[in-house]
Amino acid sequence: MANRTDPAAKSVHGTNPQNLVEKILRSKIYQNPYWKEQCFGLTAETLVDKAMELDHFGGTFGGNRKATPFMCLTMKMLQIQPEKEIVVEFIKNEDYKYVRILGAFYLRLVGKPTDVYQYLEPLYNDYRKLRYKRPDGKFSDTGFTLSHVDEFIDELLTKDYSCDVALPRVPKRWTLEAAGQLEPRRSALEDDFEEEEEKDEEDHVLGLDTLALDKDHRRGRSSPRDRDRDARKRDSYRQYRDRNHDRDYDYDRGRGRERDRDRDRDRDYYRDRDRGRDDRDSLRDRDRDYHRRDREKERERHYWDRERRHSRSRSRSRSRDRRDRDHDMVDYKKRHHSPSPLNHRRADKDALDGEHRNGRDEPKRKKEKKEKKEPAADGTDHPDPEIAEANRLRAALGLKPLK
Repeated sequence: MANRTDPAAKSVHGTNPQNLVEKILRSKIYQNPYWKEQCFGLTAETLVDKAMELDHFGGTFGGNRKATPFMCLTMKMLQIQPEKEIVVEFIKNEDYKYVRILGAFYLRLVGKPTDVYQYLEPLYNDYRKLRYKRPDGKFSDTGFTLSHVDEFIDELLTKDYSCDVALPRVPKRWTLEAAGQLEPRRSALEDDFEEEEEKDEEDHVLGLDTLALDKDHRRGRSSPRDRDRDARKRDSYRQYRDRNHDRDYDYDRGRGRERDRDRDRDRDYYRDRDRGRDDRDSLRDRDRDYHRRDREKERERHYWDRERRHSRSRSRSRSRDRRDRDHDMVDYKKRHHSPSPLNHRRADKDALDGEHRNGRDEPKRKKEKKEKKEPAADGTDHPDPEIAEANRLRAALGLKPLK
């Protein structure tokens, strides 16, 4: 029952007035001991006493986001919905600044746009200090920071959030002025300016009248010599004025020429700078194209080098396999086609005979060496019988002979 809205209260912006505060903040306010102990059973008349006891304002603070008494009283005003005259009296109160900003905050939540601008804009002239309870409390030991009434009013009229509450949207002032719902804003200092202007005009008029009276008085008592002196003064003044006017005209014309020259110089500078930038851009594009072509050539060269290495490794592996096969074949021939014991004895006998005939047949061997034919191309007549046998086998297979 203590948290329900007054049955006689009207809906604000199409909803329950308490719904203007978010649900999480509402629940924190309902759980606050200040709400349970100090705000229970308050009415529009007794709420003023509690508002006069306020010494700071703010939304929530601390690690558990505890609601401030200012927000609790705002929620109570939304719950009981006091009359508009009472809220206006809150705003017009000049003795208690926290009562004033409490009424201004409530009117910003529930009031019409025209009422908001009408009653809150005069508070721009209130420069009194306020204590604001910061949410984190890190900027001072007590968790407070300094603010002013006019700052808080400006926040209400220009921001979307204030004291952790989303403010209802209000149109801009110039929109309401264009629609004829508001008059143009009149500054509080405008009256002082008008008084100063009127005083200056009166002093100027009085000074001219006094000057005219003195002049007429002098003319009534002046002699021909004085009149001639006055005429000469007037002529000299006209000459001085004309000379100064011509000098000022020449000076202005010279200044105009200098400005034209400066303008032309600036135009030429920026045109040259833009042209140089275009040239740099074109050179940069050209260098980029060159680098791109170089990278493409480098990639192509690496590709063909890699292909060449692969082909070389493949041919090397084929030749290695072919050599291995030939070697295996030679080993096979050695194992299965070794000479017979008869051939061994014959070979030993030939060796002994050769030693006996070494002295006699030396010239004959030299002659045979000279008359020896050229070796065969397939290597079958190699002096080494094993190599000759391997060459005959390689010739049958179509391979190159061994040397």
